[in-house]
Amino acid sequence: MTTAETGQFPPPARDPWKGFRGVCAGTLVLEAIVVLLALPVVGTVGGGVTWISGTYLVGLGVLMILGAGLQGRSWALSFDLGLQVLVILGFLAHPSIAVVGVLFLAVWLYLLYLRRDLRRRIAEGRLPSQRE
Repeated sequence: MTTAETGQFPPPARDPWKGFRGVCAGTLVLEAIVVLLALPVVGTVGGGVTWISGTYLVGLGVLMILGAGLQGRSWALSFDLGLQVLVILGFLAHPSIAVVGVLFLAVWLYLLYLRRDLRRRIAEGRLPSQRE
């Protein structure tokens, strides 16, 4: 009786989550760059960077860069989505920050879809490294 007949599939030979964590870390780094590049926009269009808006944007950028290194933790995805809420709340500093937050929220929702698909494919034994 083969593993496909019993409904149990061998675990993947390589860690498929390693690539997913890398994509999440890369997305956070890109988002940090975009958030930090919003400083000149807020300075020019938003009437100037105040210490509140400047600290908020720089703090978000630093949290995102630090979060990129924490993607191996079990709570990392929740942390990433929490950062998205904070970016959208950046509307209080300038509306353009909220636009960045909404755009990256769409990216994170797509990453959640990919995560669900990867889990399903592992459970069904459809990864190339699970084939006999």
